[in-house]
Amino acid sequence: MFESVKDLSAAVAAAATIEGDRITVKNTSALAPEVIDRLAWTAAFGASPEIKGTARWVIRSLAAAAGIRPASIHDLYIAMGQGKTGGFTVPAINVRAMAYDTARAVIRAAKKLNAGAFIFEIARSEIGYTEQRPHEYASILFAAALREGFNGPLFIQGDHVQTNAKKYNSPERDKELETLRGLIREEIAAGFYNIDIDTSTLVDLDKPTLAEQQEVNVTLAADFAAFIRSVEPSGVTVSIGGEIGEVGGKNSDIHELHCYMEGLNAKLKERGAHVGISKISVQTGTAHGGFINADGTVRKDVAIDLVALEELSTAARKYGMGGAVQHGASTLPLEAFDAFPRVGACEIHLATDFQNMVYDHPQFPADLKAEMYAWLREHAQEERKPKDTEEQFIYKARKKAIGPFKRQMWGMDAAQRDAIGASLEERFSRLMSLLKINGTADAVKQFVTVPHVPLTLDAEVKAAAGIITAAERKAEGLAD
Repeated sequence: MFESVKDLSAAVAAAATIEGDRITVKNTSALAPEVIDRLAWTAAFGASPEIKGTARWVIRSLAAAAGIRPASIHDLYIAMGQGKTGGFTVPAINVRAMAYDTARAVIRAAKKLNAGAFIFEIARSEIGYTEQRPHEYASILFAAALREGFNGPLFIQGDHVQTNAKKYNSPERDKELETLRGLIREEIAAGFYNIDIDTSTLVDLDKPTLAEQQEVNVTLAADFAAFIRSVEPSGVTVSIGGEIGEVGGKNSDIHELHCYMEGLNAKLKERGAHVGISKISVQTGTAHGGFINADGTVRKDVAIDLVALEELSTAARKYGMGGAVQHGASTLPLEAFDAFPRVGACEIHLATDFQNMVYDHPQFPADLKAEMYAWLREHAQEERKPKDTEEQFIYKARKKAIGPFKRQMWGMDAAQRDAIGASLEERFSRLMSLLKINGTADAVKQFVTVPHVPLTLDAEVKAAAGIITAAERKAEGLAD
């Protein structure tokens, strides 16, 4: 890592000149690959907020000069809804473990296929257990794109910006909503121009009518959507996703979609938010992380209701959206994936299988894995259910070790990291081909506008320090 801003400035001098809080990019191609690696490491593990924030600011500035900027996928989805483009399902990839190497593998696969319609995302829960706040996460993605010579917009998404039902239905309600508004603001400031609002945890299926079941979900989704519209940067229309059914629960149906959309559009109009959501997440039979056998393996015989997914996607397009979103699908067998573009799903969320590939790769150090599993047995017992076998517990809990052991995973031997990265790249390439996003760089260029949003050194340093400015606190309604 870089130990000082002076050393960092000297290392990038061939590509850019840094003078205080100003950077002049001269030639990004003059940047040595190992310098990008050091910038990425410093952005994640730098010894102080100053050096971390500076590394992130330099990465983002260099990437922007190379044509790599954050963007919203909203207009592409609206074009899909209007029938102007389509025939593909956009993969939204949650990068948990070995973030830099994993993101590089995604970028290599996309470049090989001339794919532009893919999303990097991270959920509220993942931000916590992988120890990747939005500004860090975004900078690592941009470093990976810069390192692999990518050119084009990056779609970065806040996945499952989710209400905690227990906290919402308690005296902590206001604090929970304030926390979500703060997360949204932080994500947008980091370049997350795609936000999935998930208040489906508050759907109450015990209520007698659909409208009553969806009432809290619809109301809060409208509140958060209006908040997003009030804080999105000038020239950016954040792509907002809604959700009508919690993943792993009851399968969604067409009546719930109509009820949700009619209620949401009415409430958005009341709030003066004229641009609504661009996609809608539904439940069709999957579960986050898959369904786990007693021996810790993942069931492959999961029945997805493709008829319902097609019906829901068709209905979504009648509301002007790109289609329906499939969650919890990464552990499905590969041969299942070509069905999603066929039935018109606009987006599919993929996470756990890539984490599994890292943990279970023959090049993953056995001693490190043993240390991580021992840590889980001591620190993650809340993940153990009474009837779980040891294998089921480890499988479900091991995501919780990613943050505490992040530096050790990043620091594995280069040959080990390269081998794991190559396996991931192969899987990403296969999935992208099955989802038919090869060649979608052209559609992205046609429909997606990438505005220039100013980026300041001060903002990145404050984010690295965890500082919320007085103006931000006031905008979020937080007490001093």
